[in-house]
Amino acid sequence: MKDSMVTLAADYPLLNVFWTMLMLFLWVLWFMLLFRIIGDIFRDDELGGWGKAGWTAFVILLPFLGVFVYLIARGRTMGERELKRIQQNEEQFRTYVRETAGSGGSQADELARLAELKNSGAITEAEFAQAKAKVLAS
Repeated sequence: MKDSMVTLAADYPLLNVFWTMLMLFLWVLWFMLLFRIIGDIFRDDELGGWGKAGWTAFVILLPFLGVFVYLIARGRTMGERELKRIQQNEEQFRTYVRETAGSGGSQADELARLAELKNSGAITEAEFAQAKAKVLAS
């Protein structure tokens, strides 16, 4: 029984292991490229519905030819579209942070202004309480 186990291990030489690893790597690389291209097709706002359907069908039905033709025809602008999308996401995030951080500061500024008005006697305690409730409610 031990001999058969040793024989099985010797039936798969080291070069076959390397060849299998290379094929597995290329298979994963191919799918990454395929998903990247399909993602680029669907994220492109300049490409119409029929264009997206055509490219998707071409890439799925004739994968090697479709991927290579897509890379030749539209590969140069893939990076530009990706960079544009990243910049838009970054700008949206910065705008969101500015708006979120700004709203807390303006509420505090409004309360400070109301306290100054109350301390100077421009508004009464009742008016201050009413205005404070309005600011805190918003």
